[in-house]
Amino acid sequence: MKSLSQGNFDLSEEDIRALLESRARSVQSEINLVTDIHPDRMGSRQAAVLIPLFSSGGEWHILLTRRTDSVQDHKGQVAFPGGSTENEDASPENTALRETFEEIGLKASDVRILGRLDALITGTGYLITPVVGVIPWPYPFIISNDEVSRIFSIPLRWLADPDHYEERIFYRSENDPVPHLVIFFDQYEGEILWGVSARISVNLLIALHLNLPAR
Repeated sequence: MKSLSQGNFDLSEEDIRALLESRARSVQSEINLVTDIHPDRMGSRQAAVLIPLFSSGGEWHILLTRRTDSVQDHKGQVAFPGGSTENEDASPENTALRETFEEIGLKASDVRILGRLDALITGTGYLITPVVGVIPWPYPFIISNDEVSRIFSIPLRWLADPDHYEERIFYRSENDPVPHLVIFFDQYEGEILWGVSARISVNLLIALHLNLPAR
């Protein structure tokens, strides 16, 4: 049994903002190739997601959604709220906040943006920028039933426990000849965080110095 990852879980908002700013200054932005993708498709579809952080019971949590089976991409998967960039979006923050409001009714004025994580590419051809923000809790969410089937949260401390995740070989389809190394977390409240959303969660933990040891 591995011990819990040693890190400072008593981070303040300013601590989180400072750590994200420090990472942005010290690490040159690179595309994190989550899955293999043809260079012609790189960045062809811009997108952004919000990583909603909130404090409850003295613990930081991240808010997640489960997508419906009727959305175009990532059907039924656990995901952060967000989506494709529109022409009127001036920044990834604008995209993330607009899409989050459309999906779960969280108002942009109720989100305190703390920073970004490195952009990454998905196998479905999206270049995603994760935006980190703090939200009030509890909150009167209004769910778009066409896009979201459920909202739930996971404590950062639980995510940072190395016994709660593993990397597995994954094939996107029966006809996919290329194996991909994908992160899967254990089931939490009946939900499984995996794939791009799991990678974003791990990147957040690393940025906050809550590093997960290699399995």
